[in-house]
Amino acid sequence: MVKVGIVSLGCSKNQVDAELMMALICQEGFQLCADPAQCDVVLVNTCGFIEDAKRESIETILEFAAGKGKGPLKCLVVTGCLAERYREELAAEIPEADVVLGIGKNQEIAAAIRRALAGDRVVEFAPKEALSLEGERVLANPPYFAYIKVAEGCDNRCSYCAIPLIRGGFRSRRMEHILEEVRRLAAQGVREMNLVAQDTSRYGLDLYGKYMLPELIREACKVEGVRWVRVLYCYPDRITDELIQTMAAEPKVCKYIDIPVQHGSGKVLKEMNRTGDRQSILEVVRRIREGIPGVVVRTTMIAGFPGETEEDFAELQALVAEGEFQRLGCFAYSQEEDTPAGERQDQLDEELRRRRAGLIMEQQAPIAFAFAQSCVGKELEVLVEGRRKDGRYYGRSYMDAPDIDTRVYFTGKKDHRPGEFVQVTVTGASDYDLLGEEAPR
Repeated sequence: MVKVGIVSLGCSKNQVDAELMMALICQEGFQLCADPAQCDVVLVNTCGFIEDAKRESIETILEFAAGKGKGPLKCLVVTGCLAERYREELAAEIPEADVVLGIGKNQEIAAAIRRALAGDRVVEFAPKEALSLEGERVLANPPYFAYIKVAEGCDNRCSYCAIPLIRGGFRSRRMEHILEEVRRLAAQGVREMNLVAQDTSRYGLDLYGKYMLPELIREACKVEGVRWVRVLYCYPDRITDELIQTMAAEPKVCKYIDIPVQHGSGKVLKEMNRTGDRQSILEVVRRIREGIPGVVVRTTMIAGFPGETEEDFAELQALVAEGEFQRLGCFAYSQEEDTPAGERQDQLDEELRRRRAGLIMEQQAPIAFAFAQSCVGKELEVLVEGRRKDGRYYGRSYMDAPDIDTRVYFTGKKDHRPGEFVQVTVTGASDYDLLGEEAPR
């Protein structure tokens, strides 16, 4: 039987695409294998969002290309955002890739592999809108959590971002299809549903004429077997009172919200083709915190945008100080071709961009640590993810999204398996992570 290994890079939304392709590959009779070094076919599902991600994708492709003929690898497949963005250029520059498919051809992945194994080179693309959002999935992560992609593409057109070029316009999935998927995954044992899109808060506007994320959350919470529903990637301007009230009222909703604010300077935000300023962002955060007791707010920011002055950067620093975000990541601006910001002549030196991003993270560190210290003495429900050699368990609380946030390390009174929920008393903090012990019962 032909063994296929998949390496999926980039964001959780790209991972969902990979999981849909994995199911199609299985249905065709191929065998999925966790170790790409042992596979006849390797599929690299690439990211093409920013320069660092593109470099990682290309290096991964070339690494496998160099292994062709030296082991079992017979067929190298390239899919995902990099393949969609650079198309024939990528196919021409990496002739070792036997298959190069744009995202609109994901549904034909199994047939493309068959053709490549028979000796053809397959380089095919289709309209971005042909990307199927429905189907069976094979989860690439542990079986107790899943990402639920509620929409594809983006209409925000931020001046620095290439996502609309790669993924096309925003299109929501029908709610009944999403809920069918949630029920199916819950029946398989998935307990945490992470709702994702480029702009989750916009969900439903194109299909139903209004924001439908609150209703989707309420319906997902009704599904038997679901323990946590987490909301990621919400645009600050679309945090409605209904969304806040829904998140506060539903016990299954993690009191956690991810609102990428990107900057604190009104001038820079306008040039990013975003709205608002430091005060309007702080007002959104205030509304969230007042409306959802115990909420944890995550955000991301960009430092070093073209033309960013010392005064603009000071506004960004002020937002970090005043916002006191419990979770924060800051990235150095990445100059992307074919974007309005990328074509500007007032690009900042890369070293300055990275230095400013580093300064923001240094500023955030004591804020995050102070928050961690404030959790000492509290009791948290923790989703167990594993056990260290020293015997301590580790997992995540409602405050921690998969892959991006902190962990809780705790001692247990009995054996626990990954996927179990355990009540933990927080006894201390180590940098960003929490330390604790299983609460008496």
